Amino acid sequence: MRPIVHCQLINGPLGDPVMYCEIMFERRALLFDIGDITVLAPRQLLRVSHVFVSHTHMDHFAGFDHLLRLLLGRDKTVALYGPSGFIDRVEHKLKAYTWNVVRSYAANLVLEAYEVQDNGIVHCARFESLYAFPRQTMPDFRMHDSVLASCGALRVRCSILDHGTPCLGFALEEPTHINIWKTRLDELDLDVGPWLRDLKRAVLDDAPGATPIHALRRVGGRVTPATLPLEALREVAQTVPGQRFAYIVDVRNHEENASRIEHLAFGADVLFIECRFLEVDAEHAAQRNHLTAWQAGLLARRARVSRVVPCHFSPRYGDRSDALSKEAERAFRGSDVRDEIDTDLPIAT
Repeated sequence: MRPIVHCQLINGPLGDPVMYCEIMFERRALLFDIGDITVLAPRQLLRVSHVFVSHTHMDHFAGFDHLLRLLLGRDKTVALYGPSGFIDRVEHKLKAYTWNVVRSYAANLVLEAYEVQDNGIVHCARFESLYAFPRQTMPDFRMHDSVLASCGALRVRCSILDHGTPCLGFALEEPTHINIWKTRLDELDLDVGPWLRDLKRAVLDDAPGATPIHALRRVGGRVTPATLPLEALREVAQTVPGQRFAYIVDVRNHEENASRIEHLAFGADVLFIECRFLEVDAEHAAQRNHLTAWQAGLLARRARVSRVVPCHFSPRYGDRSDALSKEAERAFRGSDVRDEIDTDLPIAT
């Protein structure tokens, strides 16, 4: 299966936990958390269409201003999602600046902010640069099966977790993936090209068999346009389960959180999860409402994910931070042995 989305932690395990997900072939990207995003090039940030913020602690939200500055003066709509109170915080950010000049810009930057309530209702508001970003209330909607947003062929589900404040966990899912059989294209004398995106979309939408698909056919060594019914092309496209990623940061270790994480991340191909402290510092982790690496590994095993990527390490471990990854991996793999590490280390802030 050729993946359609590539996800990476742009700051590594020690920096602000920001996950950049590039949607291949669409020149579009998603951001999960928006702390320090300066490592991303402007061309990468200009592809961002959706931003999913777990909570508004500074290391998860401070990059809002950087993104805003880059987007100003461009015709673009960006959707931002966060927990209860998120719309107020976006509004306060925007109100911190003077906008007497922005009205003269020809382009209109639109920010749509969504906040998730604990009853499954999502509040919505819109801010447009054309009018100096006043708050415009939009209709609420209710999530179904925890689905917060659709992003083309992808969807994002969320769950409200406890970090001493509401904190969202996210799952990025491609419900169905379409593989294109090159050998079957050759049998039909069809050439590859952008038209295959239309074919995939028609298959995903379960369009009628008579739906016309504008393809490319090879005739006498030349490539010419050809229109075929979807039914004639179904053998070209194979439907398989798609990719699934989960992103969990900043949560307390208790059963309600564990149950929600298990439901959200169950069976994911990759789970990105915070491993803030080692198990020997579990008491300190509990005081800070964070997970230890051991606890994170157990959660990953409970959710039966295929791979776990530890992140959001405390700087207190310095150049020994690999111990966090090893501890998480042992718990994930089912080992009963934890790492031994000196506890004579400075307490993290």
